[in-house]
Amino acid sequence: MDIKTLKDMAPWEWPQNAGKISLEVLLDDQADISDRLFAAHLAGDSTVVNDELADALLSILCANSEPDELRGQAAISLGPALEMADMDGFEDVDDVTISEGMFGKIKETLQRLHMDTRAPKEVRRRALEASVLALQDWHQDAVRVAYAEDDEEWKLTAVFCMQYVRGFKKEILESLQSENPDIHYQAIRAAGPWEVKKAWSHIAGLITSGDTDKDLLIAAIESAALIRPHEVSELLGDLLDSDDEDIAEAVDEALIFSGASYDDEDDEDDDRGFLH
Repeated sequence: MDIKTLKDMAPWEWPQNAGKISLEVLLDDQADISDRLFAAHLAGDSTVVNDELADALLSILCANSEPDELRGQAAISLGPALEMADMDGFEDVDDVTISEGMFGKIKETLQRLHMDTRAPKEVRRRALEASVLALQDWHQDAVRVAYAEDDEEWKLTAVFCMQYVRGFKKEILESLQSENPDIHYQAIRAAGPWEVKKAWSHIAGLITSGDTDKDLLIAAIESAALIRPHEVSELLGDLLDSDDEDIAEAVDEALIFSGASYDDEDDEDDDRGFLH
């Protein structure tokens, strides 16, 4: 089996040697760039990632001779392993995907590369985006600097990071008015986790408009459930029977989070948490 075959398979269908296949392609600088990009993507999946693959991703990330796009993908692929290690810790050996030493190495490398103004913008942006999945003291200042840049790509990175880094409700509200659809989308996603109540009318309008783009609609549904969980069941009424499975699933999750059910929409929820 080769990397091209894996592209057509879901992660849970990958064979046991999927990580080895990914590693070989990732480190082969003669391989097609599209294959190496997919190998980098695959290497960060929770079903295969380990210290060896993480170290290979770091090698790509730090190599000036590698294409910027591949280095950026390597950074992004390290994010999920960071997030999992940050949440789960290292006590349960069965749940550990990367070691504590590798966890520290990834955090240090991402910070160093982001701070290196000589590094390509793509690498610096992706390093910041990946690193915020395991919060550190330097992140708030870094996001503030990125948002202040007169560059929409940096602003996009900053607003993405605002989902994870507190202290940016004003900037999230500003970004809801952005004409850049990507920034607007990330602002919708960021409004929910921090319960930006002033974003409610904007988000509710997207849900009820009838012509909101699907991805944006799903993001709005998720954020609405976080901002006003006890009002969301009424807001989502018209979407309960959506023919689109993804939208129906998002509505289902929002109702479960809010404590509502199809039979009793007034139940209150005692368990608060982020929708994933």
